[in-house]
Amino acid sequence: MTEPNLHIGVLGGGALGLSAAYRLARHGVRVTVLEKEDVVGGLAASFPVGNVYLEKFYHHLFRSDRVITALIRELGLGDRLVWRKARTANLINGRIYPMDPLRLLTLPVLPVSDRLRLCLGMAYLKLCSDYHRFEGQLAIDWIQRWMGKRTYEVIWRPLFESKFGEHYTRVAMPWFWSRVYCRSLSLGYLRGGFHQLYVALLERIKALGGTVRTGQTVERIEAAPGGRVRVTVNGAVEEFDRVVCTLPTRLFTRLAVGLPPDYRSRYDWGDYHGAHCVILALDRPLTDVYWLSINDPGFPFLVLVEHGNFMPVEDYGGRWLVYLGNYLPNTDRRFRMTRDELLDWYLPYLARINPAFNRSWVKEAWVFQAPFAQPIVTVDYHAHIPPHETPIPGVFLANMFQVYPQDRGQNYSIELAYRVADLALTRPTAVLAKAG
Repeated sequence: MTEPNLHIGVLGGGALGLSAAYRLARHGVRVTVLEKEDVVGGLAASFPVGNVYLEKFYHHLFRSDRVITALIRELGLGDRLVWRKARTANLINGRIYPMDPLRLLTLPVLPVSDRLRLCLGMAYLKLCSDYHRFEGQLAIDWIQRWMGKRTYEVIWRPLFESKFGEHYTRVAMPWFWSRVYCRSLSLGYLRGGFHQLYVALLERIKALGGTVRTGQTVERIEAAPGGRVRVTVNGAVEEFDRVVCTLPTRLFTRLAVGLPPDYRSRYDWGDYHGAHCVILALDRPLTDVYWLSINDPGFPFLVLVEHGNFMPVEDYGGRWLVYLGNYLPNTDRRFRMTRDELLDWYLPYLARINPAFNRSWVKEAWVFQAPFAQPIVTVDYHAHIPPHETPIPGVFLANMFQVYPQDRGQNYSIELAYRVADLALTRPTAVLAKAG
């Protein structure tokens, strides 16, 4: 039963924070969302392109993403959710090879025996619903044992190395399992952009009496008398009955006052890569593929996502939108380069994908980046996942580090948001005050 007059602060206005606030508000709780950026959405935030919005970092849904699908329908956006088969491929030795299940059997870069092992390995992971059987195993060991060493060297090693850099040999097998098990051939997208979902959430929260404030930088989180929580934001102090913090664990531990040393040593842990995307608006298609993974060495980006091969270009004023995506250490020089410097570096590589490409095709370009986007999921990762209840009474932590063996995704953010919101609602204030 919800306590009367409860005021809960939600730190972060991404998919997780807004979904948690919406669920809390539906239970009659007064909620205040504090978001650092000028727009909501977090890693799913968007920017205007013509008359619609495009995500700063590529997004789509899988058929297994049932929680977000249900929310989209609940918010009246179901008629805009479209499902389409999208072509995926890999660039290997300068050639584009489709990677749908049937094409794998004829993949010429592998001998027949390895093609069979690759297909059987993928089928096994797709049918295996329990990731726990892979705990303690390295992805590279499992792949080499069951799919073959040549398959690993040709198909998987270049992708692991591009995505995880120096950490690529340490990635846990449950992470790789999740990349196969939860995927579907049919992909979903909210036509016009997922921005609509977050605007709808914002509007529902406000209609239920909640508040969403952007441009709010949280500087300190600490316990206050009576089991309340004190938050310093933009230099001003505010108090809440409870707080749902959706910030990365590493950031939370920097802001939170009074955390025990053993909590910090166990949970302020691990390595992250940041997300970095260069987005191009072309006047014509570059390829006929939606998702092109880059296996060839030397490329400055690990994936090319051609949005125009998924959604109609007419939605974007005839622009063929292309993402050139990376996950990089936050010390990487690309985070400090200007847009023009990045274009000078990146664009010549597009001619290696399509020899006809000319820089004149590029009509607009944007660059977006975000820290803490890709945790490095090692074999001991699960031992460092923090509980939702923190040592600060009334403060609940919910972030993408806790969706293991997944590592990110709108669906998992929303599912986690519901769980933590319910937890925050069911912890009596008397218990929290006593704990303080």
